[in-house]
Amino acid sequence: MWFIVIGIIIVFILNYNRVVDTKKFISDSSGVLSHLVEDDYEFLLTVKYPGRNLDVGALFQRRLRDGIIAILVCFFVFFNQMNLMFAVICLAVGYFVFKSSYMSLKSYYKANLQHIDTMLPYYLKSLEILVQHYTVPVALSRSIDAAPEVFRPGLRRLVARIDNGDSSIQPYIDFANEYPVRDSMRMMRLLYRLGLGSQQNKHEQVMMFSRTVSSLQNKAREQKYKARLEKMENQTLIMLVFTGCGCMGLMFLSMMQLMNF
Repeated sequence: MWFIVIGIIIVFILNYNRVVDTKKFISDSSGVLSHLVEDDYEFLLTVKYPGRNLDVGALFQRRLRDGIIAILVCFFVFFNQMNLMFAVICLAVGYFVFKSSYMSLKSYYKANLQHIDTMLPYYLKSLEILVQHYTVPVALSRSIDAAPEVFRPGLRRLVARIDNGDSSIQPYIDFANEYPVRDSMRMMRLLYRLGLGSQQNKHEQVMMFSRTVSSLQNKAREQKYKARLEKMENQTLIMLVFTGCGCMGLMFLSMMQLMNF
C-alpha cells in the first residue's frame, strides 16, 4: 500500500514541477497507439451524445490515460512480487480499463438499437418525397439537416463519397453496415438502383420505394406496440408477484400470531 502512495506522490510532484508532462506523454502515445481506435468509436459517440461537437481525439486520450494509470497502480500493488505473470495481469487490467468506456458505448448502442431502428422508416419517408423532385444524390444532401441526429454523420460521408465521383454501390453498402438496423441494406440497394434508373422508369421505381418504406413504417408501429404491450405485461406480472408475496406474508404473520395465542 505504501508503494502506491509513494508512487502517486512521486508522479504528482514530477508532473507538478513539469519534469514529466503526462498530458504530452499521453498525446504522443495516442499517435502511436491510434490503431487501437475502434472503427465504430466515433459513430457510437454520436449515438450516445447526438448534437454535440465531441473531440474524439481528446476522449481517446482520456481512455489511454485511464489505462496507463491502471497499469501503474497495478504495478505498484504487485511491485514486491513482480514477475511475468503479474506483468501480464497489469497489462490486462490496463487494457480492460481502456476498453471499458468503449464497451459501455457498445452496450448503450445495443440497448437503443430498437429506437434507432424505428427512426429509419420515418427518415426514408421524408427522403421519398425529396426523391420525387430531385436526383438521389441531391435528395440525400438535402435530407441531412432534417434527418435524425444519429444518421447525419453517415449521410455526410455518403454524400461526400458520391460527390467525389464514387458512382458504385459501395457508399450505400457502407452506410447500411454503419447502421445495421432492420432492412437498411435492402433500402440502400433500392436507393442505389433508383439513382441509376432513367427518368422514364423513375415513377415506377419511386412507387416501389414508397411501398417498401410504408411496409417498414407498419413494421415499426407493430414493433412499438408490441414493446409497449410487453412492458405492460411485465409490469402487471411484477405487481401480481408483489401482491401475492404481500398476501402470503400477511397470512404467515397471522398464523404466527394465532400460534402464539
